[in-house]
Amino acid sequence: MARDRDPGREIIPAVQKLRIQHAKRDRLRFTSHRDFQRAFERALKRAGVPMAYSAGFSPHPKISYANAAPTGVASEAEYVEIGVIQVVDPDKLLAVLDEVLPPGLDILAVVEARTPDFVARLEASHWRIELPGTPVATLDQALEKFMASSEVLVDRMTKSGLRTFDARTAVIRANVESGADCAILQVVVRHGVPAVRPDDVLAALKKVADFAQEIPPRVTRLAQGPLLEDGWSVGDPFTLDREATQA
Repeated sequence: MARDRDPGREIIPAVQKLRIQHAKRDRLRFTSHRDFQRAFERALKRAGVPMAYSAGFSPHPKISYANAAPTGVASEAEYVEIGVIQVVDPDKLLAVLDEVLPPGLDILAVVEARTPDFVARLEASHWRIELPGTPVATLDQALEKFMASSEVLVDRMTKSGLRTFDARTAVIRANVESGADCAILQVVVRHGVPAVRPDDVLAALKKVADFAQEIPPRVTRLAQGPLLEDGWSVGDPFTLDREATQA
């Protein structure tokens, strides 16, 4: 502890930044964001990643997290940025981090950060919401009413207290599919403040259609990134970094 709090410790600036895409699958979807932060920092130490640290009395590794999915939600598109004091090969970092992290927290891609404003690129998320026990026709009717509405207000308890906001305007595209044992809602949601989450969309559907969902939904974020030219597809936020690397 004394070593971490040494104000005279030499601070070596980052010479490279890397952006990491990881998944949160199976039982690990119940991992909170704070639990993931601890697991990720331990994995970086075990992998021997030469991390850069912040200045100050209590230096911290330079790690930035972007738009983490809620606890209980699976995801294929979580993003982290780290700073390192030695140049690291992205492919080697992917392999070693994936090896030391537990199954279910899986590293999917690593790129060198070559462009600014990464978080601003995360404009929308594509969610898959499985609703066991809900007939497809019931969900389809609820979605039709929801999409036809100009506004659907929902309530959510936040750290600042109860907030009421519109869940409809954030939804860019939505459709219903039939699964093996459930109805499936595919929905693209534009990011905003406050962020409209999958549970907010479900609350809005229930409000306009008054249908009950007794079995908890299974939610997965399939993609997170920029909106493409068609206005409703979610692209890969690493594309600009990959293109800059190849140039």
